Amino acid sequence: MPPEMRPDPRRAHLSAGVLRRLEWSLRRPLANRLGGDQRSVQRGAGIELTEVREYQPGDDVRQIDWNITARTDRPHVRESFVERALDVWLLIDLSASVDWGTARMLKRDQAADFAAVASALLTGRGNRVGVVTFADRIGRVIPPGAGRPHLLHLTAAVDAAPGQMGRAPTDLTGALDHAGRMVRRRSLLIVVSDFLAPSGWQRPLRRLAHRHEVVAVRIADPREGELPDVGLLTVEDPETGRQLLVDTGDRRLRERFRSEAQVQAAALESEIRAAGAELLTLSTDDDLMPALVRFLGTRRIRRGVPHR
Repeated sequence: MPPEMRPDPRRAHLSAGVLRRLEWSLRRPLANRLGGDQRSVQRGAGIELTEVREYQPGDDVRQIDWNITARTDRPHVRESFVERALDVWLLIDLSASVDWGTARMLKRDQAADFAAVASALLTGRGNRVGVVTFADRIGRVIPPGAGRPHLLHLTAAVDAAPGQMGRAPTDLTGALDHAGRMVRRRSLLIVVSDFLAPSGWQRPLRRLAHRHEVVAVRIADPREGELPDVGLLTVEDPETGRQLLVDTGDRRLRERFRSEAQVQAAALESEIRAAGAELLTLSTDDDLMPALVRFLGTRRIRRGVPHR
């Protein structure tokens, strides 16, 4: 078996039975292709009942509900959503700033684990998943597909993808613009990034959320919000190489850093939600599955989907 097709033992626990009990519900109907179990943008002969109404000229007589027709003496038809499949795109930030972490793993590892779990969860419902990697430019583009070989190919591609391709800031704006031009069919777009990028990405994110359903997965690390007291410390911007010597023994400096980091995080979350995207924050000191279960449970409650 070639290396790219071998399961990663580090992720073996992530695809356990808990995945079979999870469901990624959608806030609005997006599916267009036959073959899945998502709610379609079209109505027709499906199993998810939407309404019963009086017959109108031109309606399909095969959809007449004879029980209700007999009780009301007027013909009624049943309408339901057609069960169709969904295209999912994962936009994954592999810039230099995600090759960093001070807790259980690097931010890149958390992003790759999430991509593996989300892909397994969504392809298990008959959907197709594609990937776009980016840093200071677009990296790899893998069109949507389904099946175990495709899933293993996606996972291996994300693991093996190079990160920063030059000493330049993350081009999140360019990646979102690229997705807007490339993804023509209404889809679920999941943007996995630490969002440590120059401003300007808010507008293309808003455009994407207007047409598609967008989830922003923000990858964070505890040290991005709090400095340790370790004396003199040289800090470096991983994307530009700029260095700065700071005295972490200064309590006022640490408090100012913590305060400004909280303001920055709150502003970032506000901008993501204002753009119309949903937010999931994952930290390198968090276990992935409990955070994902909580997030999907909240989506289920918002949509009013009963637990199966």
